Amino acid sequence: MPKISNKGHQMPESPIRKLVPYAEGAKKRGVKVYHLNIGQPDIKTPEVALQAVKNFDIKVLEYSHSAGFESYRNKLSAYYKTHTLPVEPQDIIITTGGSEALMFALGSTLDQGDEVIIPEPFYANYNGFATASGVTVVPVISGIETGFALPPIEAFEALITPKTKAILICNPGNPTGYLYSKEEIEKLAEIVKKHDLFLIADEVYREFAYDGLQHHSVLNITGLEQHAIMIDSVSKRYSMCGARIGCIVSKNKELMATAMKFAQARLSPPTYAQVASEAALDTPQSYFDEVITEYKDRRDTLIAEMQKIEGVTIATPKGAFYCIAKLPVKNADDFAQWLLESYDFNGETVMVAPAAGFYSTPGVGLDEVRIAYVLKKEDLIKSVAILKEALEVYPN
Repeated sequence: MPKISNKGHQMPESPIRKLVPYAEGAKKRGVKVYHLNIGQPDIKTPEVALQAVKNFDIKVLEYSHSAGFESYRNKLSAYYKTHTLPVEPQDIIITTGGSEALMFALGSTLDQGDEVIIPEPFYANYNGFATASGVTVVPVISGIETGFALPPIEAFEALITPKTKAILICNPGNPTGYLYSKEEIEKLAEIVKKHDLFLIADEVYREFAYDGLQHHSVLNITGLEQHAIMIDSVSKRYSMCGARIGCIVSKNKELMATAMKFAQARLSPPTYAQVASEAALDTPQSYFDEVITEYKDRRDTLIAEMQKIEGVTIATPKGAFYCIAKLPVKNADDFAQWLLESYDFNGETVMVAPAAGFYSTPGVGLDEVRIAYVLKKEDLIKSVAILKEALEVYPN
């Protein structure tokens, strides 16, 4: 029979979704599964976005411009400016989710065999995007003992080779929830300018910053205009994961002209989703104030409950809605599967994301899991109680 491509064989499985069949099996057995494994918010999508789609009266569902609706880009530019980001409409290309924006960024900046440095653990799909682009991920490891802070700049410089073309960060971080300080962003800015690299920043969790801390964008750094590429998305900000609308943003005109060629090749982003996303920009600030308060409460609840479990180490996130926990198990993949396949506590169990899939360094993160605190507090408390009971009886 015909052979599958080497690239196809090398594409990594999602550490988040590969356990889905086991979760489905548990549900078929009548077991309730608490999903701590995926960043799907339970927060309601802004009504203004849903109503815009319901009221959108058209006769023909046409292509949009390859860069997205001009009206949406104008409105998005105004939104960024309210966040002190100097973004003009021509600096924006609307994409089919933040994922496509990342693919456009990698495709526009790196050739086959080039290298991108990424602090790990990192969003698992970065591995997949890199593989699909023929790009090599060079990891620089951050640790739970520092709360996953930026590794020393010396660690980055030691990894730079003639093949290095970019550094990619997620800020605030998925899966760690780490929020980079202004000083850390400035250090990265200096190194990319020194070595003439691109700095790609996945900033989809910008609004989710806690404890009075402020998000610092790569677009706010003077002198970085030709180096900085920002990735954004409506998925988490407006609880609109299914809309699949994101954008790539940069002041670098040559970069954006190149990204536009990729955008033209896929024709255009989806029309109805753009309608919803444009309308979502009218969401009142009160919505975000309530959401941030809710997530901070959930974070505090989760951390407090997890810290009660003997042998567990957990880093307190400063942003997003994820955290990494080190468990007293040898292999979190096996433990996560066992939770779904062989265990329940009073007819209930939990689903977590094994953290090894968020690293590209072999053998790292084997005893860690990512937890998404996207459930209401009562369910988080119940989930951690189940996890505690499970760890006590798990045949490690």
